[in-house]
Amino acid sequence: MCDRLPRCCATDNDRGDKPTILFVCTGNTCRSPMAELLLISILKEAGLKAKVHSAGVSAWGMSPASENAVAAMRKQKLDLSSHTSSQLTVEILAEANLTLTMTSGHLQIVQALYPQANAFTLCQYADKKGDVSDPFGGDLETYIKCATQIKELIEKSITKLKEELWKV
Repeated sequence: MCDRLPRCCATDNDRGDKPTILFVCTGNTCRSPMAELLLISILKEAGLKAKVHSAGVSAWGMSPASENAVAAMRKQKLDLSSHTSSQLTVEILAEANLTLTMTSGHLQIVQALYPQANAFTLCQYADKKGDVSDPFGGDLETYIKCATQIKELIEKSITKLKEELWKV
């Protein structure tokens, strides 16, 4: 089920087209891997097929997800325990049909690395202002709040995703 592009999890269904969605944060140990897992879950429920990746602009290769990110996802009945971080590269950006960043700073880095990227902040894509707050170093409640924010933003974006990537 998982290929490595650096890491990819594909949802399963019978549709032939399979867009690639990339989430970007700083270290790829908290926000973007939580977003990756949450989107995979939401897409499966919607019966949509996609490749979903995450990467960090300053990732240390092969670092595990933070303990509290794993625990926050466990509360959503999702397993983040096997995640290892991936550094953002031009190759990963070139593969993505859509790149969603956690902050405007991450978006600037994406645009500098790969100007032709179809990239937005997750908040911007969901027609909201601001950034996804960084839970790094916080307690479990901080991570749960972050995961809730990400899930709400993805849910607000699902109609747009369907229209733009699946033409539904």
